[in-house]
Amino acid sequence: MSAKRYSFWKVMGVVAGLHIVLELIAIGVLSTMQLPSQSYSMEKFLGVKSLISQAVGVVFASVFFYYTLNYYYSLVVKKSATHKYILYTAGALSVYTTYNIVALKYLSVNGKELKLSSPLLFTLLASVVNAIFATGLSLLLAYLQNLRDEQKQRKILEQQKMELEVEKLQANYNFLKAQINPHFLHNTLNFFYAKSLPYSQELSDGILTLSEIMRYALSQDNVMYGRVPLADEIEHLRNVIKINQLRFSNKLNVHFEVNGVINNVMIIPFILITIVENAFKHGDLKNSESPINILLFVDDQNGIYFYCHNKKKTGPKELSTGIGLDNTKKRLDMIYGDQYTLNIKDEMDSYIVELNIRTL
Repeated sequence: MSAKRYSFWKVMGVVAGLHIVLELIAIGVLSTMQLPSQSYSMEKFLGVKSLISQAVGVVFASVFFYYTLNYYYSLVVKKSATHKYILYTAGALSVYTTYNIVALKYLSVNGKELKLSSPLLFTLLASVVNAIFATGLSLLLAYLQNLRDEQKQRKILEQQKMELEVEKLQANYNFLKAQINPHFLHNTLNFFYAKSLPYSQELSDGILTLSEIMRYALSQDNVMYGRVPLADEIEHLRNVIKINQLRFSNKLNVHFEVNGVINNVMIIPFILITIVENAFKHGDLKNSESPINILLFVDDQNGIYFYCHNKKKTGPKELSTGIGLDNTKKRLDMIYGDQYTLNIKDEMDSYIVELNIRTL
């Protein structure tokens, strides 16, 4: 059993509290009623041996419920097979029944030895019934606690999903708000591209690349079930690298390698580019000895593996809110769940991001 769902002291507090309530009720009954049998008098009930017996009972019940509650909770969470419930229940019943018999023999209020007679058989039956009740109560409480925990988890996931949708809508709104008729601007760039061809091949290539970047960012035609073809994402990545190279007269040291078959592979958009843009923003782009290394590998066994390494630039650092990578993690959680791993190594002079999406 892994982490305990119930702490021992919490269980003991509940057990002791219930025991005190029941004892007060019993004292009230003994003080107001004249029982036919004189074997349960107030003096015997509050005697040293009785109090020791009750204390031992509280400790045993606390230990018993602590282990049974946690173990049943573990079985329920793991959706274990029926035979595990049966084996553990049989063991719990045996332990509880044995304790009841021993307690009656050595910790009885009257201090009388038990004799093999019909009262003993009744005692055995009562012990078994008590054991069934205690064990069944543990199983029921563990099951109800699991239902409650699952409900809380669903609410948390629904809240996170709602927050993501709000953030997505807000991001789209801010993006569109920042544009002056983006489709008009896209068409204008295409016009400038055609006009610049006779004058400068480099300028026209830059305008065409920028136009392709905007087309990919604005177009929703290639999105299917929240994902885009990996080939389109790679092309967008190449365009962003190209436009940055043009900005710096092709002096940036970037190594981008793609291995594996990428056809028919889908991915949620703008995940890879967020990682690369972070490297462009904070990396030492002009260091020939430490280029930005970007590797994308795809196969049927490991899925999509993406690696980005950059040397940190020295001097003044650009301010970063970290919102981009945080949103990337949230989107990966929502779409891929536990089918991905994202490892970020923020070292003294380098920054490494490894993303592995195991499901294609």
